[in-house]
Parts: sequence; C-alpha cells; structure tokens
Amino acid sequence: MRYLLSGLLAASVLVAPRAEAAQWGPADQPVFDVQGLKSQLMVLASGCPGAEGDYNAFVAKYRSVLTANDAAMAAYFRRAYGRGGQREEDGFITNLANAQSEAGLQQGSEFCPRNEVMFQEVMSLTDINELAEYAAGKDVIPAQMMAPAPAPAPRATARRRQAPRAR
Repeated sequence: MRYLLSGLLAASVLVAPRAEAAQWGPADQPVFDVQGLKSQLMVLASGCPGAEGDYNAFVAKYRSVLTANDAAMAAYFRRAYGRGGQREEDGFITNLANAQSEAGLQQGSEFCPRNEVMFQEVMSLTDINELAEYAAGKDVIPAQMMAPAPAPAPRATARRRQAPRAR
C-alpha cells in the first residue's frame, strides 16, 4: 500500500492542479459515483493481500457498465474543460486515487478488514444497473474532491461595428 501511495503521489505532480476543482451536476453524479467506487476497489486491490482477484472479477462482471461510465466521464471533462479535458480527467482520477489511498493509510491495519466486504457486496448485486445506486450509498468521493467548478472561459464574440446608413 505504501508503494502504491508513493507512486500515485509522484504521478499527481505531473497533473494539472485544476483537476481537483471538478464540480458536476445531478445528472453527472452517478458517473462520478461509479468512478469513485471503481477507484476505491482498485486501491483495495492494490493494498490488500488477495484482493486483486476480487477486483478482476468486478471488472469482468461490470465491463460494459465501466466502459460506458468511462465514456461518460470523458464526455463530462470535454464539456467542462474543452481541449484540456483529457488532462483534467487524468488529474481528477489520479487525485481521487491519492485521496482514497491516504484515507486507507489513516485507517492503518483496519483498512482491508473494514473495506474488503465491498467486493462481496458489488458481486452480489443482481442487476448491473444497481451499481450506480450502490456507489452513491458508499460515499467514495472525498469531500475535498468536490470543490466549486472553475468559471467557464468567456466566449469571444466578434461584434461588427455598423457604419451609419446613408440617407
């Protein structure tokens, strides 16, 4: 777990700091909830002995949902940040994993026993559409990740100056 955190913290130096400022609306919330769950499960798989197989089973079961969610996430960041959307999305995902890893380190030896049950819970869902609802109930996105959105860049509008009409 310590090596994962070190690697994630080193990678976060390479990303733009604005990525933490992503704010989304109610329609986007399920996309971020599923991303938060996926990230939390990845942190568990990286830090808890034997959990990697559980993560792989999760990805296999929900592959179609996760693929669609990744596309919706990319679309959000393109809308919010334009051409810099991919950089901002990468930064958000890295910062999310860092925050979740830090929370795991703070839990110490209780981290794995306290959280590994999430794999059993997601695998017991009967309908893949329940994944977003489950994720919403787990509060997997740290509060510091939900800062106000940056103000959108003003659009340049060219106004023509009209010459006075000749009479």
